Amino acid sequence: MTTAAALYPNHIAELHRRTEQALARGGFDHLVIPSGTSHYQVFDDRDYPYAVNPQFKAWLPLTRAPGSWLVATPGQKPKLIFLQPFDYWHVVPSAPSGYWVEHFDVVTIRTPDEALQHLPANPARCAILGEANSTVGNFAPNNPASVVNYLEYHRAFKTPYEVEMMREASRRGVRAHRAAERAFRAGASEFGIHLVYCQAAAQDANDLPYSNIIAINEHSAVLHYTDRDTIAPQSPRSFLIDAGAAHGGYACDITRSYAYDAGSEFQAMIDAVDAAQLKMCDQVRAGTDYKQIHLDAHLALAGVLKDFGVINVSPEAAVATGVSSAFFPHGIGHGIGLQVHDVAGFAASDEGGTIAKPDGHPYLRLTRVLEPGMAVTIEPGLYFIDMLLDEVKKNGHADSVDWSRVDAFKPFGGIRIEDDVVCTDDAPINLTREAFDEAA
Repeated sequence: MTTAAALYPNHIAELHRRTEQALARGGFDHLVIPSGTSHYQVFDDRDYPYAVNPQFKAWLPLTRAPGSWLVATPGQKPKLIFLQPFDYWHVVPSAPSGYWVEHFDVVTIRTPDEALQHLPANPARCAILGEANSTVGNFAPNNPASVVNYLEYHRAFKTPYEVEMMREASRRGVRAHRAAERAFRAGASEFGIHLVYCQAAAQDANDLPYSNIIAINEHSAVLHYTDRDTIAPQSPRSFLIDAGAAHGGYACDITRSYAYDAGSEFQAMIDAVDAAQLKMCDQVRAGTDYKQIHLDAHLALAGVLKDFGVINVSPEAAVATGVSSAFFPHGIGHGIGLQVHDVAGFAASDEGGTIAKPDGHPYLRLTRVLEPGMAVTIEPGLYFIDMLLDEVKKNGHADSVDWSRVDAFKPFGGIRIEDDVVCTDDAPINLTREAFDEAA
């Protein structure tokens, strides 16, 4: 048995347990999950790339099965209603196979309406989780909050099977990251690096969990830069790559920064951020408030700015006055798993409610206290962004910054280092560093 195959039965058992609890909360008898369908572009006859319903792929590593359905009823084997249409225009999904199939009653249908023969008799007794266009007959998604809240809250706790799937995604992502760095150093354009990345990951752009951020020089200062110039700059100085990969429906999310000149001061700053980031990763411990990791990151990054002469005030003063936020304007990270930005990051409990973000930090995506099984990203960054630096001046804190040092670093754009980290009962598991060590 492969590791995933050996771990899968316990994963399914845990999903059954969660489903039983969620249905009891909502007063339903069945959990029904459509896999989702394609969306046509408005005023056109082309569809958007298909994306599987995350609630569906939580059960099985089937990511290309539009029009299919899953039915989970407490005390019964789950049923997969698998749409394999008669279609000579497109590639028809292959019949289900693999280690997971024996855990399902699989029914193959040829048209979407045939699903009605195999769905529960009474839609009113079903919690149907999906998007509005995933409807057949009277089976339309109702997404009851009591069920969704419970399942999404507990999805933060990854089973060993899920951790293994994320580990495999990380290996694929790191392999592609290595290839992308080589392409950068060989003089490739942003678009060229993107193509090299996809080739090394063996995944097309639509298969990746999110759009690659491939940024050279000043473009690294754009947090979600996805334009990808087709012409390489004459003088490459820096490279920031934020790119992931998928495995069996699970994502990795990895960011690295490089200076073209390994002996430059900018590379020294990258190394300082990397060292600080490793300490932040070690904070991913049971009982730690994730909000505190974010706040501590501001202090640590302000220390890097101070060490490199970018700010004239103490790290504490830079944080207190908001100057640090001009250089580190985003959150320290987010949950990750079936989705790159995994769900229920602000959930107060499995019944709902919200844990507020810290004042002055609107872009943090996770505010929960960490517990064993949670998987999160840790992604500190330092950037030289004109519009944010202008705010520092407007707010009366211009004297806190050495603007000549800003001018020296601005042509490099910015730095971000991101790892995927799993909280345990002991030391955290850094899936990203593990994969880089394997690939060394």
